[in-house]
Amino acid sequence: MSAFIKSFFDQATWTFTHVVSNPSTQHCIVIDPVLNYDSKAGRTSTASADELITYITNEKFNLDWILETHAHADHLTAARYLKDKLGGKIAIGEHISTVQGVFKNIFNLGLDFCADGSQFDYLLKDQERISFGEKSVTCLFVPGHTPACMAFEIDDAIFVGDTLFLPDVGTARCDFPGGDAGQLYHSVQKILSYPSNTKLYMCHDYPPVGRSAQCQTTVGQQRSSNIHIHDGVSEDDFVSMRTTRDKTLDMPALILPSIQINIRAGDLPAPEDNGTSYLKIPLNAI
Repeated sequence: MSAFIKSFFDQATWTFTHVVSNPSTQHCIVIDPVLNYDSKAGRTSTASADELITYITNEKFNLDWILETHAHADHLTAARYLKDKLGGKIAIGEHISTVQGVFKNIFNLGLDFCADGSQFDYLLKDQERISFGEKSVTCLFVPGHTPACMAFEIDDAIFVGDTLFLPDVGTARCDFPGGDAGQLYHSVQKILSYPSNTKLYMCHDYPPVGRSAQCQTTVGQQRSSNIHIHDGVSEDDFVSMRTTRDKTLDMPALILPSIQINIRAGDLPAPEDNGTSYLKIPLNAI
C-alpha cells in the first residue's frame, strides 16, 4: 500500500508542509514544518504546527521523523515544537555543518554554538534509507540552492524542497552563501532522471496571477515545461539565466530570523539574564 500524503499550506510564507503516513502501521513523518512568525512584533506562534498536531493526533499516528530539506531562509521551522509535543527525531542533511559554519560567522554566534550539526537528532547521508513503520525514505543529496539540500524519495514520490518549483515558476535561487547554480543544474537532472510519472512535491509555490497554489507536479511535466530547466536547456544556459536572475532578487523577508532558528533545529537562542531570547540583525553583512 502506498504512503498517504496530506499537505498543509502556510499562506504567509507560501510553504507546504507534508505529513506522510504509512496506512498499515499508523506511523508518519513530517517534512518542513512551519513556525509562524510576526516580524513586526518579533513574536512566534504555533497555529500552523498545531494544525499538523491536530491531524496527527486525530489519526492516531506515531510521529517517527521530522525531516528538513534544508535550513530554510523564508520561514522558521517548528521542528522542535513538534518534537516536544509528539516525539520523533529531527533530521537534516549531513552538510548542514557547512551552512552552520557560514552563518556562525555572519551572526557572530561565538563558542557556545557548535557548527557540527549536533543540534539535530540525526544527520542524513546521500542514498541513506530511513524507515517509518514498514515504509522507507531514500535520502537524496541535491545541493545548489544551499550546500546541504536534501530531497526525500518515498514510493513513487519525491519531496524536492526548494530545488524545484512548479513548472511555471521554475527553480530555486542560488545566491545564498554556499549556493551554486551549476550544482543545482546537476541536482535537478538527478531528480528528473526518474520515470516521467514520478510525483514531485514542492516545499513552496509562488503562483502567477490566476492560479491557486499547488504542491504537486511530475517529472514529465517538469521536463516538458519548466520555464528554467526543461529538456534541452544546457548547463551553461541555466547557470547564465540563474546567475542573472538572482542578481535582481531581494533577500527573503524572513532570512535573518529564520536562519538563526533553523540552524538550531528550531530552538530559540538561549534566554538572556532577563529571561528573553534575542535574534541578531547583522548590519551590512549579507
